[in-house]
Amino acid sequence: MREAIRLSLREMRRNAGGPFGAVVVRNGRVIGRGWNCVTTTNDPTAHAEIMALRDACRRLKTFSLEGCELYTSCEPCPMCLAAIYWARVARVYFGNTRRDAARIGFDDDHLYREVARPRAQRRLPMRQLLREEALAAFTEWEHKPDKVIY
Repeated sequence: MREAIRLSLREMRRNAGGPFGAVVVRNGRVIGRGWNCVTTTNDPTAHAEIMALRDACRRLKTFSLEGCELYTSCEPCPMCLAAIYWARVARVYFGNTRRDAARIGFDDDHLYREVARPRAQRRLPMRQLLREEALAAFTEWEHKPDKVIY
């Protein structure tokens, strides 16, 4: 956890992004590091947790981080939390809460509330189009003999 906090402070002080850091650990060893790079990369997905997951997966040459743990300086936002689940991380440790983040202008808590609403009640309008055409890819995937399951 101290390494995640150290990264959050170091990179924030370098103006590399917001005050967030994260590390992926496997068998007691750090295998991935990340810090918030949203403003320096012009990438809204470049959160500390995402960057740490990407680093760990690149180093291990796999998309699965089963058996790994994530240490992050702040409770993950919904995007990061989803990515952590997709990566199959075994456990997450965090420092600050999403409410702590909201108090300094990072309103992740708003996103948690928004995602929990029924689709029709969300602020972001969503409308389904061309489902039958889109299903073609799913049907083909379902019968694809050489697919890589993830």
